Amino acid sequence: MNVLLIGSGGRENALAWKISQSPLLGKLFIAPGNAGTINFGENVNLNTKNFLDIKGFVLNNNIDLVFVGPEQPLVDGIHDFFLADNELYKIPVIGPVKAGAILEGSKDFAKQFMQKYHIPTARYKTFTRETLSDGFTFLEKLKAPYVLKADGLAAGKGVIILNDLNEAKEALNEMLNGQFGQASSKVVIEEFLKGIELSVFVITDGKTYKILPEAKDYKRIGEGDTGLNTGGMGAVSPVTFADNAFMKKVENMVIIPTIEGLKKEGIHYKGFIFLGLIKVDSEPYVIEYNVRLGDPETEVVIPRIKSDFLDLLSHVANETLNNANFEVDIRATSTVMLVSGGYPGNYANGKIIRNLDLAKNSLLFHAGTKSEDSNTVTNGGRVISITSYGANIFDAVQISLKNAEIIDFEGKYYRKDIGFDLK
Repeated sequence: MNVLLIGSGGRENALAWKISQSPLLGKLFIAPGNAGTINFGENVNLNTKNFLDIKGFVLNNNIDLVFVGPEQPLVDGIHDFFLADNELYKIPVIGPVKAGAILEGSKDFAKQFMQKYHIPTARYKTFTRETLSDGFTFLEKLKAPYVLKADGLAAGKGVIILNDLNEAKEALNEMLNGQFGQASSKVVIEEFLKGIELSVFVITDGKTYKILPEAKDYKRIGEGDTGLNTGGMGAVSPVTFADNAFMKKVENMVIIPTIEGLKKEGIHYKGFIFLGLIKVDSEPYVIEYNVRLGDPETEVVIPRIKSDFLDLLSHVANETLNNANFEVDIRATSTVMLVSGGYPGNYANGKIIRNLDLAKNSLLFHAGTKSEDSNTVTNGGRVISITSYGANIFDAVQISLKNAEIIDFEGKYYRKDIGFDLK
C-alpha cells in the first residue's frame, strides 16, 4: 500500500514513524515533510494548497491512501475534491469532508452543534461588526476572565482571554474589525470555565469509533504555565486525573453524542476527532473540536498505540473499524519540545542542530527542521519534540529532559516542568 502523508510538523514525523512500521506499507511519501520524516519515507515538494498538484502526484505514484495531517486542507475541502473527481474518488482520504471539518473551521458552528446535541460546553453568544454593541452588553453580564474566540482558523492565535472588562471590549472591537482577517468576522464570546484541561482523540469510520490514549499538553511558553501561548511546549499521556469513571462520562456525554450528531447531520465523517476538554469538578465540558490529531499530543499518543496503525487506517477507509485490532501500550509517554529563541515571537531559522546522535532512549520527532549542506538546521519556532517512555509520566519526562540538555542549537529553549500540575 502506497501512502501520501500531508504535513510537515512533529505530528507528521510521529505519524510517519508509526506508519513506516506496518508490513502493509509499500512506499510512504510525505508532503512536504521535514528533516526527520526522511528517515521513514520520501519527502516530496508538493504545494499542498494546490489540489491539482496533489492529484497529479497521487495518480503518478499509485497512491492507495492519503492521510491529511493539518486542518487547513480539510477545511478547504481536499476530501471533497477527491470524492468529486472521476480518477480519485476511489482513493480513500483520512480526514473529514468539508461539512465535517467545519467543526474546527467555525467555532460558531461547533457551539451550535454542541447545543443541538446536548453536549456540555460553556455558555456563549456569537457577534459580528453589526452586533458589536450587543457584544459589549453580553460581556458586561459575564464574570472575568472573558474568553473571545475568532470564529475561523487563525493559526492558533484566535483565542484571547482577558481579566479586564474594558480590555475585553477593546479586543472584541479589534477582532471584529479585522485583527485576524476573515477568521474574526464573527467572534464567539463564552463563559470562562475553571478546571483542568486534557485532550481526547477519537478515530471513526463514520459508523463506529475507537478512543485513543488521552493526553495533556502545555501551551504556555513559561514554566508554571506562564507567558504567551504557543503551539505546544510538551505533552504527557496518560492523564492521571482521567480515571475510568471520568472517561466513561466523556464517552457517554461527549463522544457518542458527537458521532451520532454527525450522522444525523448527514455528515459522513472518516478520520480523527480531537476533543479539547476541561474537567470542571468531576464533569467533562468541550472547549473545542479539532478535526485532526493535535500537536504535540500526537507525539505522545501515537507511540502508545501498539497495534498496526496503517491497518487501523485501512479499516477506517473500508468502514470496518469495528473489526480492527487496537492495542494500547500501558507505559506512559512524555514529550518535551525544543524551540527557537524568541518563539512564539520573532526568531531566527538556519541554526545548526548538534548532538542528535547522542540522544539515547528517546524518540526524536522533528517539527521545524530541514536538511542543509549535510547539516540539520532549525526551520521553525518549534524545532524538535523529544518523546520518551516511562513507568509513569514523571519518569518519562526525566528521560526527555536529559536528552533536551544534550541536543543543542543556538538559542535553544525548553520547559523543564512538563507534567508539573499532575503531581
